[in-house]
Amino acid sequence: MSNGSCRICGGTVKEIVDLGRQPSGNGFPLPHEIEHERSFPLSAGTCDSCTMFQLLDDVPSEAKYRDEYPYHASGSAVHRAHFEGNARRFLETELTGPDAFIVEIGSNDGVMLATIAQAGVRHLGVEPCREVADVARGRGIRVLGEFFDENTAAAIRAEHGPADMVFGANCIAHIVHLRRLLQGIDTLLTPDGVFVFEEPYLGSVIAQNAFDMIYDEHVFVFSVRSIKAMAELAGFELVNAEPVPLHGGTMRYTIARPSRRALAPAVAEFLAREREQGLAEHGTIEKFAAAVRKIREDLTGLLGDLHAQGKRVVGYGAPAKVTTVTNYCGIGTELIPFVVDSTPSKQGRLVAGSHIPVLEPGAFSADHPDYAVLFAWNHAEEIMAKEQAFRERGGRWILYVPDVHIV
Repeated sequence: MSNGSCRICGGTVKEIVDLGRQPSGNGFPLPHEIEHERSFPLSAGTCDSCTMFQLLDDVPSEAKYRDEYPYHASGSAVHRAHFEGNARRFLETELTGPDAFIVEIGSNDGVMLATIAQAGVRHLGVEPCREVADVARGRGIRVLGEFFDENTAAAIRAEHGPADMVFGANCIAHIVHLRRLLQGIDTLLTPDGVFVFEEPYLGSVIAQNAFDMIYDEHVFVFSVRSIKAMAELAGFELVNAEPVPLHGGTMRYTIARPSRRALAPAVAEFLAREREQGLAEHGTIEKFAAAVRKIREDLTGLLGDLHAQGKRVVGYGAPAKVTTVTNYCGIGTELIPFVVDSTPSKQGRLVAGSHIPVLEPGAFSADHPDYAVLFAWNHAEEIMAKEQAFRERGGRWILYVPDVHIV
């Protein structure tokens, strides 16, 4: 066990969850690149003071992000509908002034800002990964190819003026220096502006034993209590917390300057619920870690048994989760010869570390296997509806959250 310092308040973070050495979750190297692959310790714990759940070790940004970043938010119909709905809501509630301005941190391929742009509202995406930023620009979206911090915020304000709203989805928990980010938010927002962000929720991760939500990019997994503490340390106030049915359980947080917004009852309700669940207690995280070890034992045992029986098992979906699972469990091509994924930029590449090939979905439907491990389990309903022929031919899905089971 090791102890580290909290990135938010400087308190003590004790290592509780240890997933071993891992490569970058979204690395997906080409075959000739594996000799240069790097790995890093992947362990996490909860701060004794502010309760923030976080990784113990930092992974350099250049090892996590590159110009050909493979994740495209528009790749899922569910995600497209969600972010279009977000945009419409923001247009009705926050972007109502004659010269409204919104900034999105980590705008990816522009899935949310496209609707904002179509409405003629001033906007700016901040996206350091060139490939997805270029996709957004092709949609007519203004994008700044930088990482967001206090210096970026000052430059944006100098050129565009203050923002009525800053939004981020599935990227704020990736930022190591959150205090610098919040300094940038303070610089950029109007006095009555809001910072709204969506991230996987610690309560859902623990309840589902979703250990694969932990990887190098997810420096933090937020709870309502830890976000409240973080906001107050930065001179802000958490004014709302809303559950969102994405990624197996996401929370949308809204923070504002103190006394500028009414406090939603949901904040107190979630704080009470988290106290009842013991979400900030080391014992709760230790039980989670024990459940994760059992999942590893059960999953490798099942795959080994199926292999011994001559059953054909492949993987379905190649989110960053697949890297955590296959490396932590020691699963390679002898048990799962390939995974399929609909993202073109991942096809022809390998899962980092385990080096399982990523193929296009046609490889799945052309010769259905006996079993498929559903690594993209947060899209289970969407995927199973699309792959009904697999089940009709006798195929069976293997899931490993909240435990290992066959559907």
